[in-house]
Amino acid sequence: MSTELVHHSIHIPKWKKDEIEDIKRLITTHSSVGIVGVTGIPSNQLQLMRKSLRGIADLKMCRNSLIDRALAESSDEVKQINKYVEDQTALLFTNENPFKLFKILDKGKTSAPMKPGGIAPKDIVVEKGPTSFPPGPIVGELTGAGIPAGIEGGKVVIRQTKTVAKKGDVVDAKLASILSRLEIHPMELGLDLRAVYENGMIYESKILSVDETTYTNNLTLAVQHAFNLSVNSAYPAKATISTLLTKAASQSRNLAINAEIMMPEIIDVLLGKANAQMMSIARLAMAKDANSVSSKIKEKVAAAPK
Repeated sequence: MSTELVHHSIHIPKWKKDEIEDIKRLITTHSSVGIVGVTGIPSNQLQLMRKSLRGIADLKMCRNSLIDRALAESSDEVKQINKYVEDQTALLFTNENPFKLFKILDKGKTSAPMKPGGIAPKDIVVEKGPTSFPPGPIVGELTGAGIPAGIEGGKVVIRQTKTVAKKGDVVDAKLASILSRLEIHPMELGLDLRAVYENGMIYESKILSVDETTYTNNLTLAVQHAFNLSVNSAYPAKATISTLLTKAASQSRNLAINAEIMMPEIIDVLLGKANAQMMSIARLAMAKDANSVSSKIKEKVAAAPK
């Protein structure tokens, strides 16, 4: 070992070494390792989140430098998630499926008021309509924050829907205060799952964020397209064989009828077709000469629906 490495290792406090070893142990004893952002989450809220995840995942808070070192001493596959370690970061160790884990964390998020100087996480829209405020200085405060307001029926109303901040905008104290009074809470408080490592794969949050309704609809549409392709190309499969047989039977029946092939299954249809053709010819003949057909045929033509 080089003098430089020996010198460096001597000066690593024992508690840091223990922390690094604990992270490495947790990595090897769980199937998934998640990198989560905890910026802006109060410590008491973090404790509640840790408690709510009990039995599902272990949340570990530690310095980024220790996370980086523990990952650097882990397998080549695991260490790749160190690029997601930034700002205030925590580790999440679990045996849950990454998609299920994302869903659990996403459902656990709660709405929170906008803080002065905070960054809008999305477009913030104030809808038009009545408010609970009585007439007073609030009208001027709303207008000063860029929200068109007035008084109607003894109450303060928002005159038109207004986007007061775009995603990424800095929200000043005046607007933050107004949004809070309007009970508009655009912030989401919760663990921000950036990425998860599982079985040699790294899943980023954009992959884990699945719209289940859209996903189900797409699957249903894909099944329908596959079914139609199989039927239209006459490709036999377990799911389509009954439809193909029904289609083949129908087509063969129509062919036999159109070709006037005498078969027990369609003889009644052919006789009905011949009778209809006969009646049509009889009408044409009678139009030229009423005596050109027998009285029996005349009776049949007269009784037939027009």
